[in-house]
This record gives sequence, C-alpha cells and structure tokens, in this order.
Amino acid sequence: MDPASLIGVIAALIIVFVVQILEGGSPASIMLLPAMLLVFGGSFAAAMAGGIMKDATGVGTALKNAFLPKLAPAADLVDAVVKLAERARREGLLALEDAAKDVEHPFLKRGLQLAIDGTDPEELGEILQSEIEAKRKADKASAKLFEGMGGYAPTVGIIGTVMGLVHVLENLDKPETLGHSIAAAFVATLWGVLTSNLIWLPLANRTKRISELECDQMDLAIEGVLAIQAGSNPRLVAQKLTSLLPPGSVPAEKKKAA
Repeated sequence: MDPASLIGVIAALIIVFVVQILEGGSPASIMLLPAMLLVFGGSFAAAMAGGIMKDATGVGTALKNAFLPKLAPAADLVDAVVKLAERARREGLLALEDAAKDVEHPFLKRGLQLAIDGTDPEELGEILQSEIEAKRKADKASAKLFEGMGGYAPTVGIIGTVMGLVHVLENLDKPETLGHSIAAAFVATLWGVLTSNLIWLPLANRTKRISELECDQMDLAIEGVLAIQAGSNPRLVAQKLTSLLPPGSVPAEKKKAA
C-alpha cells in the first residue's frame, strides 16, 4: 500500500487552512456547505455527463485504488516466481498446483493455473496480454473521470460565484450584509480551483502511474510464468526478471544472490 496520494492531499488541505489562519481568517469561513456541494456535486455530474454510467458508478473503487492501491514491491513478485521455478524444476510443473493456491498475486496465480492446465505458451501469453490491455483501458477511464472533474471544477466554482453575486445584488438594500455575502460568493471559486489542482488532477496522474506500475508487474508475471512453463533454470529466471526491474528496486544482496 502506497499512501502518497492520501498524505499529499491531506497535507495540501492542511497548508491551505494554516495559511488561512496566518492571514487572520478562520477555516470555518471557507467551509460553506452550499459552495462545497455545488463544486463537488457539479463537477462529478459534469464529468459523468461526458462519459458512461459504468465510469460514474465505479468512482468509489477508482478513489480507493488511487488513494490506497494494493501494490506490493516488484522484488517480492520476483522472489515468488523464483521459488515457484525452483519447485517446478525439482518436482515438475504439475507439482505447482497446490503451491498456486498460496500465491498472493492474483494475476500470477491465474497465469500459473493456465500453465498447469497445459495451455500452449503462445496462447497463454496472448490471454494474459489481453487481460493487461483490458486493465489499461479500465484505468484510463478512471483517470479520464478524474481529469474531467479537475477540468470542470473551476468553471463550476465560477458558476457558484455568479449565483452568489446575483444574491448580493438582490440585497443591496441591506449594506450590513454585503461584505459577508460577497466573501461567501467567492468561496465557490476557491473550492473549484482548490479541488481541481489539489485533488482531482493529482488523482488522475496517480491513477495513470499506479496503472503503469501494476501493468509492469503483470508483464513481469507473464515472463515468469512462461519461464516456469519452459522449465528454465531458476537462477536464470531470477537474473532475467531482476534485469526488468527499475534501478534501485532490488536490494544489493538480492542482486548478488541472483
């Protein structure tokens, strides 16, 4: 689990509120429910209008995956594949049927099961690659939803400000309330710009980055499964998979062992 987005968004909001206090204001002055409801709800509705219902109904899962993705280190995946290769080398491919049940990586588990079932290597690779492509498309849709909300939020905020100023003009006969009403009108623009640049656009980039890392691990799993199916030497499997990892992702002692 990588909490970078969760920490980043919380830190950004804290900075905003701290600056508000340092400038002599009160955080409560910008926590206006009508403005927040308009910006959050309006941005989501506008983004939903630009997509399909499946994209909108999956926003909860998309948020969960963006904030708290289940992304284990790639080096752990390599270790798991090498252990499986060692056992397959000693006992044969069919001996992995029980071991596959304990594999935590779901994609690696499915690939192993296909290999154990005797799927042709070329066909196995095509099946697993198709699954990766389907995942890329799903993640792209999630990122597009967040990008849409980030693009619409500032404009929706301006709509809220215009609505607030209309209300101000309707009450010019009450000068004692004008200052508060004008300030409240601009809160919607603040939330529009704030959510766009501190929440939605960062989450869109985060979704793309997590998708890239997950798909890289899935490609790694395919290489591992095909190597196991071919009966490759576990040491060579370790060296090949380690060479595919980004620099610095494997401890020095593991590189020496491989």
